Amino acid sequence: MSSFLGVPVDAAYHLVYALAGALAPVLGGLATAAGIIIFTIAVRLLIAPLSFRALRGQAAQARLAPELRRLRQRYGKQPERLRRELTALQAREGTSLLAGIWPLLAQWPFLSVMYLLFRSAQVAGGPNELLTHRVLAAPLGAHWLSGPGALSAQGGVFLGLFAILAVLCWLSARIARRMAPATPKSTAPTSTASTSTASTSTVSKSTAPTSPGPAAASGGARLITAVLPYLTVAFAAFLPLAAGLYLVTTVAWTTAERWLFTHRAATTAGPAPAGESQPARRPRAKARV
Repeated sequence: MSSFLGVPVDAAYHLVYALAGALAPVLGGLATAAGIIIFTIAVRLLIAPLSFRALRGQAAQARLAPELRRLRQRYGKQPERLRRELTALQAREGTSLLAGIWPLLAQWPFLSVMYLLFRSAQVAGGPNELLTHRVLAAPLGAHWLSGPGALSAQGGVFLGLFAILAVLCWLSARIARRMAPATPKSTAPTSTASTSTASTSTVSKSTAPTSPGPAAASGGARLITAVLPYLTVAFAAFLPLAAGLYLVTTVAWTTAERWLFTHRAATTAGPAPAGESQPARRPRAKARV
């Protein structure tokens, strides 16, 4: 282990080990697992301002999506003008389109420390005793792929962990879709003349080369958003059980943060204007006598 990461890994080891010792009289064999969970919560509390900034950046992207589409449609053939307009829009709104990305990168040192802690046999000048502790029938240092099998007691612990992680990823992806920018829907023609005009335009452009439009791009983005969270479950299969507990805790925390942020945003937004909240009702036809 490098000397640069050795100090924070040693500090994390002593903290988790002390938490496990303090919780042992109450939780017994689950004390070390509880210590890992408490340590993860402490890390998430420490980086909570960064996470909140990332959520605000995602909300800003959703809020500015209609204006961004209009700018790209208007200045799509003028790259320099488009760049200036996008920069001016971001400055006017006091946000950046990358606001939801950079704070997430700041979490990487914490993830690196936790990963090294649970894969290192030697920590703080001695053996890593955390790896010998268990969660039910599975050692915290065990891997699912190197275990006795999925049908064993140890494999059952890992499968339960994967099931919990999959449910959390599903909830997180569902909330993320609510925060994503809405895709504009095309309206249907309202008259025969408009229908014939659209048909004539379609026929005249049938021989022109086609390119994927906003709907295709949005479909690809939705596919990535739907599939990407579940890669966390596959990633957990290659981690020690202790790192899997850290992963489950941090995903659960992220899901709770997103839900609270969207719930608070919906509450503070207030009711929509009367003209937009409900469509106009049609007058009821009089009954014939």
